[in-house]
Amino acid sequence: MNSIENNDQQAPVKLVLFDLLTALLDSWTLWSSVAGSAEMGRTWRMAYLKATYGCGAYRPYETLVEEAAISVGLGKEAAQNLEARWSELQPWPEAKRVLTELAPHYKLGVVTNCSEKLGRIAADLLGVPFDVIVTSEQAGFYKPDPQPYRLALQVAGVEPAHAVFVAGSAYDLFGTEKVGLPTFWHNRIGLDAPAGAPDPLIMRPTLDSLLEDIKNLSKT
Repeated sequence: MNSIENNDQQAPVKLVLFDLLTALLDSWTLWSSVAGSAEMGRTWRMAYLKATYGCGAYRPYETLVEEAAISVGLGKEAAQNLEARWSELQPWPEAKRVLTELAPHYKLGVVTNCSEKLGRIAADLLGVPFDVIVTSEQAGFYKPDPQPYRLALQVAGVEPAHAVFVAGSAYDLFGTEKVGLPTFWHNRIGLDAPAGAPDPLIMRPTLDSLLEDIKNLSKT
């Protein structure tokens, strides 16, 4: 995939924030396993994502997952099974290595559309301590509402110009643009950008070059 570069970003980066369930973890495979096929898993997941992106103010994550399962014909048992198997989520192959490379240089955090309970479980699966973990339940809103991103910056004590967000979906770009938060897009899933989405600073199919990409932001 081609990258989209923006050389105007020169502020030194102090904080790297991540989407959790797509940018760092392969949650799609688990959803597909629970649903019984990759096609049904993606259909269920997209129904859930549509609900969260249109939700704004927080409603229980588990409720939205269950409603999406019912809407695509899977039934509420699928949502119960997904929660029961939540600890089976797997990081992308390079995710732990990249986080370990970043940790000596930057604060690290996640901003995730999830409940507190499931968000903490998922973050722990990376095996790397995060300085900031913000869930939609904690923030009171789902991404791409600006509040979750703003809360993460506030907790970290870092201004937007000194941070980078690594998105798993281009929908994050709607929220990060409002906050002034420079954003990379780790488009591992090969998702299409929605109409009107701002361009990311960089789009990559893996996290492998993330440390180099962040360091290059400060170069002219």
